[in-house]
Amino acid sequence: SSLDLEQCSLQVLEPEGSPSWSLLRLLGDRGCTVLELAECLRALEHTEALQCLCLPGVKIVVQPDSQAVLPGQVVKLCCWATGHPFVHYQWFKQEKEVPHGNSPELVLSPVQVGDSGFYICRVNSESSFAFSRWARLDVCDLQDASPGNFIGLPEKKLRICIEPQPQNLSVGDALVLECGAVGNPIPHYQWFRNGFPLADGSKNVYMVAGVGVEHQGTYWCHVFNEQEDQDSKKIEVLLNFRVLNPGNINLLCLSSAFAATDKVALLIGNMSYWNHPKLKAPMVDVYELTNLLRQLDFKVVSLLDLTESEMRNAVNEFLLLLDKGVYGLLYYAGHGYENYGNSFMVPVDAPNPYRSANCLCVQNILKLMQEKETGLNVFLLDMCRKRNEYDDTILILDALKVTANIVFGYATCQGAEAFEIQHYGLANGIFMKFLKERLLEDKKITVLLDEVAEDMGKCHLTKGKQALEIRSSLSEKRALTDPVEQTASSAESLARNLQWAKAHELPESMYLEFKCGVQIQLGFAAEFSNVMIIYTRIVKKPPEIVVCRAYVTDFALDLDVDPKEANKGTPEETGSYLVSKDLPKHCLYTRLSSLQKLKEHLIFTVCLHYEYPGIEDTVDERKEVNVGKPLIAKLGLHHGFQSNSCLQSCCVPHNPFHKQVESSAATARYYFPSHDRADPCPGGYHPGTACPDSVRQPGAGSCNGTSGALPSRHEAQSHSPPAGTSNVPEETTDDTAGLGLLLSHGLRLPRRQ
Repeated sequence: SSLDLEQCSLQVLEPEGSPSWSLLRLLGDRGCTVLELAECLRALEHTEALQCLCLPGVKIVVQPDSQAVLPGQVVKLCCWATGHPFVHYQWFKQEKEVPHGNSPELVLSPVQVGDSGFYICRVNSESSFAFSRWARLDVCDLQDASPGNFIGLPEKKLRICIEPQPQNLSVGDALVLECGAVGNPIPHYQWFRNGFPLADGSKNVYMVAGVGVEHQGTYWCHVFNEQEDQDSKKIEVLLNFRVLNPGNINLLCLSSAFAATDKVALLIGNMSYWNHPKLKAPMVDVYELTNLLRQLDFKVVSLLDLTESEMRNAVNEFLLLLDKGVYGLLYYAGHGYENYGNSFMVPVDAPNPYRSANCLCVQNILKLMQEKETGLNVFLLDMCRKRNEYDDTILILDALKVTANIVFGYATCQGAEAFEIQHYGLANGIFMKFLKERLLEDKKITVLLDEVAEDMGKCHLTKGKQALEIRSSLSEKRALTDPVEQTASSAESLARNLQWAKAHELPESMYLEFKCGVQIQLGFAAEFSNVMIIYTRIVKKPPEIVVCRAYVTDFALDLDVDPKEANKGTPEETGSYLVSKDLPKHCLYTRLSSLQKLKEHLIFTVCLHYEYPGIEDTVDERKEVNVGKPLIAKLGLHHGFQSNSCLQSCCVPHNPFHKQVESSAATARYYFPSHDRADPCPGGYHPGTACPDSVRQPGAGSCNGTSGALPSRHEAQSHSPPAGTSNVPEETTDDTAGLGLLLSHGLRLPRRQ
């Protein structure tokens, strides 16, 4: 009570009186707790006594670091802490106490392979305790190698000491690849096959219980920590598909009796349309399908956002990769439509409205593929198939050859739309969402697509709105997993490999030395065949320089690089969400898209800004870098249509959207129906209708067939259809009105027109 406190305070008047002792004696006599003592001290405003009463707990100030070392080295794990009045230490390996491990530093000398594991330190004082973070210790088992081979190298430097070894296996065997590295900070691992990261390859040992044809290829391991990165040597994993029987007759070890002379795929994803709604899913769809097809040993060319001329030239390059017995696969994601049984893919620069002459006809591409005597022709079309009300041209083609090797997988039924699912900023097409779950299965391609259709039919989001349609003439049990059996020395094979390799050559990583002593690493990574990431990292800086920053600039105008989107601290800030986990950290990143537009060598400038202590002015140094023509830029897709282009079989004579191109009568004929209905697009061109020279489609050539160039990007954006007309294709029904009510939180289903 206040009276008791007053009596204790009066003890100061006594010769040997003490208010504090009196208070403590009084609290003890009455059986009070420490909590009640604290309340009394607060009432007396005795802050110093309160601080003594509330002693601080244990605080760890130095945490142990994970590290990877060689046998025989001296390893020191450190944990330093503060506490009152003093602290005790005890080290543990997993759950067992380490003998004599009761000091702040745990020293293992010499360290052995058996010392590998996870370590933690418990620190306790009289009233509290705390645990350090876990520290992982990897002692690299060199097996047959000698640790003496690594003597003299800095102990903390990242270096690979166990390289993966080539494997020659049979189907069903176990695959085990090992890569070992040492360094501090501890190294991390990422395995690659045929240039693409493996989803379950983040450990130093990569294992597959039973290998199949999809597991053969070129493997290597990317080793990295927060400061450095290295690649292991590249090794081949080969499968024995054939054995010799006593009669010297070759028999396939695989269940499939079919093989391809090669496998080639062209993947096109159009997103950033100039005159039509933009899409999101094609980028993710093309990237994921590329990874899957590479696992099946396909040579893949993946391209984003192509104009009409670029699409036609890309198809021409694709046809050059085809030959007798080759499996050819064409995947397209973007806007599209279907008229009179013909499917049309819409380029990003298509005018509004567009017609068949502005688009690529899939059936014409099939005809050209048949001329190559391919072993399998697969078309996966992730686009809408609604009628284009603005295009009344009936394209009459010569009959296709009767070949039992054609498979069409349409993302949706005739007359219907295709949808995207958007989740956490990224998107997948409905078709690809289910296709990627089954694509690696060793089944006949039509059986695989049937199962994908069944999976899609169970999805409540699109039930009754989108259903996979399959059209096939395939009579043989051919699968995408069929092995590749080719004559390695054949001229056709060498030409195909060279043509494909040209489109996938990345510049070599380089180191730039500046006069001030700063060294910069300039690295390159491919996201698609026409999209490249440049990253810059400062690897050496003199101590007298206090601030240092390097960035890239002065790119060719062909690439249309926005300076505001370049030299970002994370790949995601540049728009690159798909390869960010495979890029080195602590860099500046710049994303170069549309490399197919590059007309000359890629030349840019690396700028270095740095400061010295006590000097306010920033010093600049610049170096010009020429990396040639990377990736798809070597193929010159920006050039105009070639004389042998597939354009010949798609061009409509006297079309106002196109230059007139001579076309063989044997290649394509056209039927122009009469029209009794009103003109849906005033000022537009309609076959069978007289059109005076004075009537022109905005931004297009004349209606009487004189040549007119396609509008530029700026011109195309500045023109729009007359008032009252909708984007192409015109939607005649609103069958998605209630779709939003079916979606879970965070999902949206925009339409692909």
